[in-house]
Amino acid sequence: MKFNKWTLGLAAVGAVSLASAVQAAESQNPVMTALSSTTISGYVDTSAIYRIGSDRNNGAPSTTWTTPGLFGQFGQANTKSTVQSTKTVQNKADGFNLDVVKLTVEKPLDEAEWAAGYKVDLLFGPDAVGYNPTVNSASTSELGIKQAYVALRAPVGNGLTFKMGVFDTVIGYEGFDASTNPNFSRSYGYSIEPFEHTGLLATYKVCDVLSICGGVANTAASAINTRSTGQTTGVDSETEKTYMGAISITLPESMGFLAGSTLYGGIVNGLNNDKQGKTTWLYGGATLKTPVTGVTLGGSYDYRGAEENTAGGTARDMVAWTAAGYLGIQATEKLKFNFRGEYAKGGANNGTGFFTWYSVAANAEQENELLGATATMDYSLWANVISRIEFRWDRCLNNPHAGPGGQASGPFANSGPLLGNLGSNNNFYLALNVIYKF
Repeated sequence: MKFNKWTLGLAAVGAVSLASAVQAAESQNPVMTALSSTTISGYVDTSAIYRIGSDRNNGAPSTTWTTPGLFGQFGQANTKSTVQSTKTVQNKADGFNLDVVKLTVEKPLDEAEWAAGYKVDLLFGPDAVGYNPTVNSASTSELGIKQAYVALRAPVGNGLTFKMGVFDTVIGYEGFDASTNPNFSRSYGYSIEPFEHTGLLATYKVCDVLSICGGVANTAASAINTRSTGQTTGVDSETEKTYMGAISITLPESMGFLAGSTLYGGIVNGLNNDKQGKTTWLYGGATLKTPVTGVTLGGSYDYRGAEENTAGGTARDMVAWTAAGYLGIQATEKLKFNFRGEYAKGGANNGTGFFTWYSVAANAEQENELLGATATMDYSLWANVISRIEFRWDRCLNNPHAGPGGQASGPFANSGPLLGNLGSNNNFYLALNVIYKF
């Protein structure tokens, strides 16, 4: 490092030290200054999943039956993006898995009125496949961008904040990160929601009780920078965008034991990039404290409805909805239990990609019903580690083996005694999930 002659002269007579001069010079380095408030965090997510009673497609190894999205794997069955990956869905059952590695680089907003920052979430590993493929090609890369946005604050009222770039959707009880969900596996509702958007989102905290947000994005699909497409022409007006909004209520101290409980509602409306009609998602959720210490209750409702798509001459039932209830019990400082019960109903060809795996018949208007129950035991044995065991049961309430439309590649595939003597309408999973957070 070079110093001017005055600094060297002062150092020669002992007036200053070269060490302090070095520190002063480094503090004026614009790169070091910009990085000084940047944080790096993330996690490594691993699992082992055993499908009880399954002979894996009657003795023939299959890589396509894994329930889409429920254990974090997307790809061919990625319902989060209408641009599908050509990579076969990875078989996560009956073995050990690296699910995903996440790396977050972030400069949070500080207390300044005109604060600025950024956030980048990078995904590595199998669960990144198909997460946000490009517009014109299906992605098979095990690298994905979960979020990447510039964060800004303007001194309007209590402070108006903005995100511009790629950000998570504003609706949903559960998210992609298994570490932040009450259970390891995902809910049916998660599988029919949008996932991320490229656009602009504004958030305003009205008071300690009420927060609101609203935004505009290119499409409802996950593909970064993609544009919406019309049903017939494959192109759409440059002004056609996706709109979203949400409201969050946190109950105040005056509500007694309910203080700190949250209520949430949101809506997303817009076109994808797959020649479907305009789609609307509605969401409502709540997490409630109870008079019993350590016990919480939760609930969620998801609805997906779209204009009927007749592209290719095939009419579709474009409606799907799910409901779920949650129970959390913090038994000790380290031990907790989380339970989830859920129900889903939707047409086999409703365009979400999820219910097609439970197709009952070739009839495009056929609706399928699913029932699920999940129990998770979480014990904090090591610092920074989430270690939990989970049992999951899924049941198709209408026989998926009836008629010629039974899916040969779905989790309830019509391929003989797939589940042995456990019944052809049921799936049972036992999973171990270990996550290190840094």
